Amino acid sequence: MNIPNDPMMLLSFINTKLRDDYKDFPTLCYELELDESAVTDKLASIDYSYNKELNRFV
Repeated sequence: MNIPNDPMMLLSFINTKLRDDYKDFPTLCYELELDESAVTDKLASIDYSYNKELNRFV
């Protein structure tokens, strides 16, 4: 899947998908065939990390 390259746009995209379509981040990555660590690293570059309890990057 083609996902946004800009970290802020990626954050919005991932959090929207998590809110609307997926029960957790690993499932989102599996179903969209995304590299979980690459997405996590990109969002960490803008000081965001996945919060399992909230099911979003904060």
